[in-house]
Amino acid sequence: MDTLNTVLGDISNSMYTYVLVALLVGTGVYLTVRSRAVQARLFLRMVSVVARSRSDSHGGISSFQAFAIGISSRVGTGNIAGVAIALTLGGPGAIFWMWVVAVVGMATAFVEATLAQMYKVRWRDGTFRGGPAFYIQRGLGSRRWGVVFAVLLIFVFGFAFEMVQANTITATLGSAHDFPLWASTAILLFLTAPIVFGGIRAVARVAEIMAPLMAAAYVLLALLVILLNLGNLADVVGMIVRGAFGLDEALAGTGGGLLAAVLNGSRRGLFSNEAGMGSAPNAAATATVRHPVQQGLIQSLGVFVDTILVCSATAFIILMAGPAVYTPGVTGEEQGAALTQIAVAESLGSWTTIPMTVLIFVFAYSSILGNFTYAECNAAYLSSRTWAPIALRTLVTAAVLIGSLAQLATVWTVADIAMGLMAMVNLVAVLMLGRWAFGALRDYEQYRGRPLGAFLGRGNPLLPGDLPGDVWLSREVTPSSERVG
Repeated sequence: MDTLNTVLGDISNSMYTYVLVALLVGTGVYLTVRSRAVQARLFLRMVSVVARSRSDSHGGISSFQAFAIGISSRVGTGNIAGVAIALTLGGPGAIFWMWVVAVVGMATAFVEATLAQMYKVRWRDGTFRGGPAFYIQRGLGSRRWGVVFAVLLIFVFGFAFEMVQANTITATLGSAHDFPLWASTAILLFLTAPIVFGGIRAVARVAEIMAPLMAAAYVLLALLVILLNLGNLADVVGMIVRGAFGLDEALAGTGGGLLAAVLNGSRRGLFSNEAGMGSAPNAAATATVRHPVQQGLIQSLGVFVDTILVCSATAFIILMAGPAVYTPGVTGEEQGAALTQIAVAESLGSWTTIPMTVLIFVFAYSSILGNFTYAECNAAYLSSRTWAPIALRTLVTAAVLIGSLAQLATVWTVADIAMGLMAMVNLVAVLMLGRWAFGALRDYEQYRGRPLGAFLGRGNPLLPGDLPGDVWLSREVTPSSERVG
């Protein structure tokens, strides 16, 4: 088993270090250029669209709920432990490159979410389903590759990652508070099963409340730490910038030379915000909106929230604590999430142990719910029979149970490899279908400042052709006063 873990680990490291980083960043740069830097040009529009999207569900899932589901999955324990590991392996400069790939990845998130909306299908419960599996089949005419993607995603997000998040919760409760394993497992099942068996609507109702609150609470915690250590802010920013370009001689060795900073920062940013991975578009497709670009903008903002706000919060919490907690080249990666907890306690006091445990619990629990939504969209793609969602919900609940009790080193590594393969399939599809999203973007920008009617999916001169299905048939302006700008 140790040999197998070593081999799988080497495959995963090679895939993420050399193949996926280049493919994801390269795709993001290309889509940024082709969209004329949509993430910068329309950033304020993203914020305004999210602000007024809470009640615009029309009987389905609202834009804000879909955004919250995406945040629930994106913002997990990786934002706490993963950033800490990036700092220990890549030094403070890794944070700069994490920011860079997030900004570039916002363009990728915009395109894949817009495509998910364009190729979505109506579902029998009045909501929508969509995502890469759907746009691979309906846009590229390949059911086979759609199935490959769906199977990979269900394994990763419906089983493996659910186990990992559940394991994180029970391990944290046990190590920090000596909480009995059976009790933490029972509580987690009690909280998870009713929501999961309630389906996507139930997850959406929970996510729209929990996701914004948990992200805001964590960012506010970081701001408090910064305010209490304001005199160190300039030094911390200087460490990040110097480390990013290999200008700090103190970090030239194992503490994070230029290559280490670039690779670890890029990996952390890409893994955390999921841009290009093909996961978040499944949540984006469930939203009921008047124009597919609306949800593309909203999901692009999700990358900003995840990385620029939440991941940065972890970085500043650790760096502000100073050498008593973190010393580049000395502090080891084995501390993981504990490094963040120690840093918070150093700045605010030992009373923060319980609040930090609660935050880790909520981060991991929200990921369980968000991951389930991704998996259910792909289960719907594979089969429309009524037993399919029941089977998936049973699988997710079982994964939470097993993950709470088992050691998961092999499962985690296999899931990493499967997600890498999933991302490759998705990125090829995004590059091949990107012109459809760019056409939709031009259509959206034509309506700036005017009432926004339904998007025209057929006979639209700005699109390369006609969209399949009956979701986007006409541009009949409704009585709604909603505007693009």
